[in-house]
Amino acid sequence: MNWCLIIPIITGVICAILGYLLGKLLSGGNTSELDEWKSKYISLEKDLAKCRSELTVAKSNAETSAAFAAAAVIPFDAALAKSVFGKSIKENDLKVVEGIGPEIEKLFHKHGIKTWKDLSETTVARCQEILDSEGERFVVHDPETWHEQARLAYEGKWKKLLEWQDKLDGGRL
Repeated sequence: MNWCLIIPIITGVICAILGYLLGKLLSGGNTSELDEWKSKYISLEKDLAKCRSELTVAKSNAETSAAFAAAAVIPFDAALAKSVFGKSIKENDLKVVEGIGPEIEKLFHKHGIKTWKDLSETTVARCQEILDSEGERFVVHDPETWHEQARLAYEGKWKKLLEWQDKLDGGRL
């Protein structure tokens, strides 16, 4: 018989038995702690389920609000715009905004700003970022009043827009 094999086998069996007995001995007194952890787990699962249902309701409400807002689009009155400006105005023509020409309009379209409403909801900083993205080419332009002009156009307040543009110098105050 080879003692080199028997000794490690006996040692392994003894360690396994001792480990099993120690595990039983130590876990036997912790059943209350285990029950406490189980109840915490169940409580957290219930909280998670509640949060998920609230999130679903919130998403549903947000989608409903977004659909309602989209449905509440202000209609464009080309005749009123023409009577105030003395020329035909196309809907969502960004060039109506003083300071925006054909090249800047193309640039804004490239960046997803295609309507007066889009421009009215765009910050001055974002407009400047778009202009700066083309390098020094548009450095002379100041978008400070563009979002407000776009809001007036979107809302159909043509007289107020024209009065304000008469005070502006190239779109600047």
